[in-house]
Amino acid sequence: MTKKRELHIVFMGTPDFAVATLKSLIDHDYNVVGVITAPDRPAGRGQKLRASAVKEFALEQNLNILQPTNLKAESFIEELKALNANLQIIVAFRMLPKVVWQMPEYGTFNLHASLLPQYRGAAPIHWAIINGETKTGVTTFFIDEKIDTGAIIKSEETAIGNKTTVGELHDDLMTIGSALVIKTVEQIESDTIETKIQPQTEDLKTAYKLNRDNCKIDWTQPIDTIYNKIRGLNPFPTAWCYLDNNENKPLSVKIYGVEKVEEHHTIETGKLIATKDELKVACQGGYINLMEIQLPGKRKMDVKSLLNGFNFSESAKLL
Repeated sequence: MTKKRELHIVFMGTPDFAVATLKSLIDHDYNVVGVITAPDRPAGRGQKLRASAVKEFALEQNLNILQPTNLKAESFIEELKALNANLQIIVAFRMLPKVVWQMPEYGTFNLHASLLPQYRGAAPIHWAIINGETKTGVTTFFIDEKIDTGAIIKSEETAIGNKTTVGELHDDLMTIGSALVIKTVEQIESDTIETKIQPQTEDLKTAYKLNRDNCKIDWTQPIDTIYNKIRGLNPFPTAWCYLDNNENKPLSVKIYGVEKVEEHHTIETGKLIATKDELKVACQGGYINLMEIQLPGKRKMDVKSLLNGFNFSESAKLL
């Protein structure tokens, strides 16, 4: 029987998605010698400093924490070297300089929430749903000088339901991904890693960073395109549009839960139709039933509650 390598792991990550993997490493008794995460950030109305989800978990586990602002700073590089790690694991962090990812003896690998080479980039879970994919997955790969292009170690596929939201898929991939990282670490530990170069294909889809512009709904698009976009942004960062309710200024509203009603009509796209307990929007190929919506300065609410206290004009439409 081959003797296992003794691993000394540095873990790098920031959001909730990364916590599941760090917890799995601890639960499997791996030696995590250090955790690198983002500096505390101002958050909320009071703009109080808030620690990352990874930092909060690492504090509970009494792990050694570093929060560099500059990953190339000599002071950080020296602190990192002093941890004497021989493996680095990255989950939802930021791009690393070569001096960092080349440091450990057994390399630096990343968990990415797509089936690489598809959906390289910042928001792979969102774009898989926005683009109407029926499957996605997670991939572990060794980091190289470009973004999400390194040699693949392992991957695992999962289905995307036709009603799945990004919040639901995020949680599924978080669980699947944490298990895949453990399998990857076990192979590194036993020196049985086999990697494969990412295939060069012409039909690559990119997971662009999300911003206000690409989260806006275009109600002139086909019903499936709109439906997929809304669920691919629900509950974060959330699809939005303007509500023109025949008042002075259109309101910016966030759209959460929706249903699709495919039926033919000749109503102008974006037209709102309100009844006592239903609010639907006309679009190409049918209607989008709005289930949850958020008006400016208000909390998210179900549409029935909204209809009890908000009057929609006969000419109301979404822009």
